[in-house]
Amino acid sequence: MHFVLLVCLASLALALPQGDPRDVEAVIVNDVRSDNGDGNFNHEFETSNGIYSQNTGTPGSEGQSNMQGSFRFTLPDGTIAEVRFIANENGYQPQSDIFPNPHPLPPHAVEQIRVAEEQRRQGITFDK
Repeated sequence: MHFVLLVCLASLALALPQGDPRDVEAVIVNDVRSDNGDGNFNHEFETSNGIYSQNTGTPGSEGQSNMQGSFRFTLPDGTIAEVRFIANENGYQPQSDIFPNPHPLPPHAVEQIRVAEEQRRQGITFDK
């Protein structure tokens, strides 16, 4: 009896997916679309590996499609990243906790600020 149980458990272990779960082929679990043909549309999409996207679109004032929605996916460390966005005549405007806030300054800008502060301490001024 113990041998049969051991063989069953071994078979089950061998049947489980091996390796990185991100390497397993994803399947679509939800795909809902509606398009009124007048520039208004909705789209929702989800896969078995946790990728999700939702968009709503409307005609824009300057001929563009205005959209708002969100998407999410799993990062390599297992956390879920979600991005919410608006895209309209003012451009693409994403928001997410995964973005650095405030956006870090590039090294050359940090150096320029340091030099300007040093010049102020030394009393150096520049004419206009």
